[in-house]
Amino acid sequence: MSRGDRLSREEAALRRRFRVADTEVVIGGRTLSILHPESAEDLIDERDFDLDERLPYWAELWPSARVLAEYVRVLPANGRSLLELGCGSGLVATSASLAGFDVTASDYYEDAVRFARLNVRRNGARPAHGLLLDWRRLPPRLERFDVVVASDVLYERAYGALVARVLAATLEPGGVAIIADPGRVARADFLGALGPAGLAVIGQSDVAFRDGQVRQTIALFEIAGAAA
Repeated sequence: MSRGDRLSREEAALRRRFRVADTEVVIGGRTLSILHPESAEDLIDERDFDLDERLPYWAELWPSARVLAEYVRVLPANGRSLLELGCGSGLVATSASLAGFDVTASDYYEDAVRFARLNVRRNGARPAHGLLLDWRRLPPRLERFDVVVASDVLYERAYGALVARVLAATLEPGGVAIIADPGRVARADFLGALGPAGLAVIGQSDVAFRDGQVRQTIALFEIAGAAA
């Protein structure tokens, strides 16, 4: 079976399981086609929510992901490894792979990883690795990456310390993390947790996002080891 046939079969399988939308997103003048569930509400599982208040936010194409996708596309890749935390449908992973990074797309949801890896390939990028990752239950040994990125992952207060912890566990010494955040509830807790985790903010830029009625200011935090 050819690579194209495998890709078509994988996409057909997701289309059978989900009511999907195919959204075009322009990143750096290039139009990316991102397949994703049409409605996050379709995916709400009361059992998951009762377990740990899990909601399928991954199905949305958030403004922070668009801003981060623009940012990573111009980063010098030079074959470096890049991990995306909370990959969702894979917009950032696709942009990073097109930029030349060796990408690993990770998420709590297996279906998110499936969509992300599919979208990387259907946009003609180098295939991405997939990783199921629960921030509350990190495996004892995690691969480390030159670059770690995440967008809009601070929407629950508990995630502030958790995201700082996973950055410390996955960032290669001398590496850099980029976190895109529109001002979610856990931002202050996250920033406060960086020092104890051996990390520090080494740069911040604020990006105005405008799309129709949506108006947000997305902060991009550049983070490295405290001694960097």
